[in-house]
Amino acid sequence: MMTLALTSLLSLSSPAQAEEIDVIALLDKTDDMSRGSSSHAVMVMSVKTERYERTVKMETWSQGTEKSLVVILEPQKEKGVATLMVDDNIWNYLPKVDRTMKVPAAMMSGAWMGSHVTNDDLVKGSRMSEDYTFTLDDQPVDGQGRYLITLIPKPDAPVVWGKVTVELSPDELPTRMEFFEEDGTLVRVMKYEDVQEIGGKKMPMVFVVEPADKPGEFTRMEYSELQFDVDIPDSKFSLQALKN
Repeated sequence: MMTLALTSLLSLSSPAQAEEIDVIALLDKTDDMSRGSSSHAVMVMSVKTERYERTVKMETWSQGTEKSLVVILEPQKEKGVATLMVDDNIWNYLPKVDRTMKVPAAMMSGAWMGSHVTNDDLVKGSRMSEDYTFTLDDQPVDGQGRYLITLIPKPDAPVVWGKVTVELSPDELPTRMEFFEEDGTLVRVMKYEDVQEIGGKKMPMVFVVEPADKPGEFTRMEYSELQFDVDIPDSKFSLQALKN
């Protein structure tokens, strides 16, 4: 759900240059930045809601957009809890009862690990450049030289949002995305922070999801380790691997 990056294209410093920008390339790089052919990472997820706060440390492996495995490292009481995603399918493993459960379609909109990220976000396979029509606003946002891409879903696109906006910094990195219902109601905001160079490309190492209707609540994900294009055996993305 959460994969953003951009290449070095043209400067966004003037309206005339904005007309030359390859918006499709921007959107594709935004979709693909943190994917790579494969990846291995350690990250910390902090969740704050009206009812509770929790912090979870996890290790993740992925191959493209089709396969990923997440294993909880901390806290101790949840150590070993794992989520496997293959294509559009999700399984959860609970080590205390040694049970593997497939997430049914009816629960895809439910929260993942008590966060503001849904199960459906984890298996999101849409591409912005293919599923949305788009316009690039050539006026700076808030006078800071930032630019905005507005996305409207195509009639038959398999997406849940009525509109999405992507804000870009002057150095062509995404800083903020907003997700709207079909009636124009803002549902959630995603912010991107702490840009670092990983594997020869710049990307944000922190992602923050904030629900629009619940001020003060958020889910914050921060990478502490991240590697791209690592050798991961196919057996890593099996039901058996959930238990190891």
